[in-house]
Amino acid sequence: MDPYKTHGAFSWNELATTDPEAAGRFYGALFGWAIRNVDMGTGPYHVASIGDAQVGGIMGLPPGAGPMPPAWGCYITVDSVEDTMAQCAALGGKTLMPPMDVPGVGRMAVLQDPQGAVFSVMAYAG
Repeated sequence: MDPYKTHGAFSWNELATTDPEAAGRFYGALFGWAIRNVDMGTGPYHVASIGDAQVGGIMGLPPGAGPMPPAWGCYITVDSVEDTMAQCAALGGKTLMPPMDVPGVGRMAVLQDPQGAVFSVMAYAG
């Protein structure tokens, strides 16, 4: 199974934090991750890898995130962000961040289930 092409597969983990550089040093030392800085066009992004496998990303808290504490988030692969948003709403969930394109990666949105758990969905490009 390719988690980047399989609808419903957990495919990416991402830390949003106040100090991405310090977080990269911490997790790199803790888990042996290699941290590579990438410019995603919205500021620095730090990709964590074990060997050749990318295992997650670390970024600064988004502007306007309010009093959000640093937290790990997950991405779930979907065939269509818009179809998944509609199904989420029909099942009692809601959209917290509308769809946006991530250049070179795909299309994503942030959703919330009826109990309040937050997750991101991604339709990967290619």
